[in-house]
Amino acid sequence: MTAPLRVLRLIGSPRGADSESLRLSQRVIEALAASQPLAVQDLDVNDLPHVDTRYALALASPAAAMHAEPGDTQQRSAALIHQLDDTDVLLIATPMHNYTLPSALKAWVDHIVRIGVTFNGTAQGKVGLLRDRPVYVAIASGGLISGEQARQPDFLRPYLQAALATVGLRDMHFFCVEGTARGGPALEQARAVAQAQIAAFFGPG
Repeated sequence: MTAPLRVLRLIGSPRGADSESLRLSQRVIEALAASQPLAVQDLDVNDLPHVDTRYALALASPAAAMHAEPGDTQQRSAALIHQLDDTDVLLIATPMHNYTLPSALKAWVDHIVRIGVTFNGTAQGKVGLLRDRPVYVAIASGGLISGEQARQPDFLRPYLQAALATVGLRDMHFFCVEGTARGGPALEQARAVAQAQIAAFFGPG
């Protein structure tokens, strides 16, 4: 019997079931499930506390890192890193907030990008310590961010590429529902375009 593909889905929108990015990520899950069984674990990063003073001190001092206490930020960071490393696929469902990712998703990044744990600093630069695996990012943006019709900057995709590459995740693929603020027929068209992108990428089930 084939073992299920372990998928960790990060939910970055505070809009719950009304989220366009969550809806788009579900299309990715359906595409993956067409060819293999899945075990999907959802993590709503909106419930994730930001890093704190103790965590910052631990990053700056190896001695401080030795004194992690149950329930503190270091322990939470370690648990999130273990959760990530125990998956086969990372799926990120996120809106674009002010040209980049929401602060809740940035908090998750801050927890898992740790020197000496998920990357090492070397004379040649930062070297990721996690094994690479597919990362799919389902984005919803109020404006247009791709192609000749783009009317706003996009710092979300390049930031995620750089941050996740730091820990060793480089196999990244982006799917976008753009122009959600226009609503009505324009939104339906944007959904159709994004779903067509997913279908073309994954091909027949």
